[in-house]
Amino acid sequence: MAVTVSPEHQVVDRRRIELIEPGLPTAPVEHEIDGLDDADAAALVATVRASAVQAATAALDDLAAAVPGPIVSMSLSRWPLDFPDDIAVQRRAPYNARADSVMYRQVLAESAFARDWRVHLYDARDVQGQAVRFLGERAGTVLHSPRAALGPPWTKDHRTALAAAIMAF
Repeated sequence: MAVTVSPEHQVVDRRRIELIEPGLPTAPVEHEIDGLDDADAAALVATVRASAVQAATAALDDLAAAVPGPIVSMSLSRWPLDFPDDIAVQRRAPYNARADSVMYRQVLAESAFARDWRVHLYDARDVQGQAVRFLGERAGTVLHSPRAALGPPWTKDHRTALAAAIMAF
């Protein structure tokens, strides 16, 4: 899901972005590599990652073409920067439950850097609170009014994305 925000904190676009091409597993590390040796598991993950790069590139190209004005940054939920790259390590707890989501966020970050967009990493547990403190009495209106203006869906995830974008300015 992507929420694009103007410097005035107005939502200018929201959309669902598919990060993988049809027919491939969405969570290869968590759900698909049991029974595979490390080399076959790594090959499957590499195939999924390559697909994610293509899908993310196309989706971000579409997004950039659709919004008025340039996109200057992307906010992504923080991941451990020392997250292991080795599939043999990723397939073990506690990494296996997070490896796929980390891969997708890394792909998005790489795609943003390729466009010269800044990448802002945020803590999903606290970013709404940070935005509320930053916005002060405008917080309720800024974070909740897009539902009335755009219609559903406008969920906690959308508000979190909006808050993260605001905190990236």
